[in-house]
Amino acid sequence: MARTDFPSCLFRPREGFYTSEVQAPPGWPLRTFLPTGYEHNYPYPLVVFLHGHGGSDEQVLRLAPRLSRRNYICISLRGPHPLGQRPDGRAAFTWGQDGADSQVEDYVLRAVEETRRRYHVHSERIYLAGFREGAALAYRLGLLYPERFGGVVSLNGVMPRGGPLLRLPEVRHLRVLIGHGIANAVVPLGMAKANFRLLYTAGLAVRMHTYPTNHRIHPDMLRDIDRWIMERVNEDV
Repeated sequence: MARTDFPSCLFRPREGFYTSEVQAPPGWPLRTFLPTGYEHNYPYPLVVFLHGHGGSDEQVLRLAPRLSRRNYICISLRGPHPLGQRPDGRAAFTWGQDGADSQVEDYVLRAVEETRRRYHVHSERIYLAGFREGAALAYRLGLLYPERFGGVVSLNGVMPRGGPLLRLPEVRHLRVLIGHGIANAVVPLGMAKANFRLLYTAGLAVRMHTYPTNHRIHPDMLRDIDRWIMERVNEDV
């Protein structure tokens, strides 16, 4: 289901995809997936999807129903740098140098704020989920602003080159889930393992799973994200 307007809080929104724009920076897209049976009184976890190199906000948000049709509000954002068209004719984008851009940072933070104003989001259950190139941006923002996020998911990606300084002890409450293909020739498995060791040594609650795939998304990755987030939800019940 595709919609181009946001539903009024006077009635229950229907499950589906909604499109809007972030007010500042103006005109940057914000795509939202609302779960089935959305309840205004329930504080939902929010998952922020950050696409990989050559991907798009529209493409990555299609994973939301496969993650869960009921458990989360999901949003996706678009890298600011166009790369032309993919072989299938769809537009392609990139975040640039590991997303190290103050405008990109502002874009993500404001998109989260606007989503929280429109919908009921649990303030301590906001997760950044980066795919390939988007993982570097997820790491960067999660480690720079650990007080704003409940966790970071890196799928077939790695920390940004040089890496942001770990804000100890603030980052120790940040949970991290790493999922990586064992045959990933774009980002070798050893790089993800090095990230795991660094974060573990720093005292973060980090978990790593490997999958029989290359740089593409394996279906079990989405299953494990769902289980990982819901573990935290169930702990708080």
